[in-house]
Amino acid sequence: MSKHEIGRRGFVAGGVVTVAAGPAIAQSAATVATVHLSPGCGCCRQYVEHLKRGRFIVRVEAHDDLAPLKLSARVPADLEACHTTLVDGYTVEGHVPSAAIRRLLAERPKLRGVAVPGMPAGSPGMEGATPETYTVFLFHDDDSRTPWMRFLGQTPVRA
Repeated sequence: MSKHEIGRRGFVAGGVVTVAAGPAIAQSAATVATVHLSPGCGCCRQYVEHLKRGRFIVRVEAHDDLAPLKLSARVPADLEACHTTLVDGYTVEGHVPSAAIRRLLAERPKLRGVAVPGMPAGSPGMEGATPETYTVFLFHDDDSRTPWMRFLGQTPVRA
């Protein structure tokens, strides 16, 4: 096995679950996402599962108060949601689909992060209700924001 391949069986260590289907996704499987969430939050835990299915290595850090983290990550107040994820130098706020995170990491734009404000029905972690259309926003170092991608549930849609 080459150094870039991970066996099909995966492994569990220290609460981090990694599963890979072979060399085609080995590089994407190496991306670590640290999800900061409130203890006991069901939608946050479901979002963690979504990221795992999206081939991220997920680390979870529970906080009784997420405000200091959001402040240090400079998440705009109007874009805040219930959990904050840090991945490869970017802040991912809220229920951002893994497809949007993968695109962000592939394109590597110069910005602070991406966000889905609130808790849109059908977004990752908010499954079960009738999906609604929502926007993923880019937020920049100058505090500006740009609508970037639209989704219906977890499916990208054209604007």
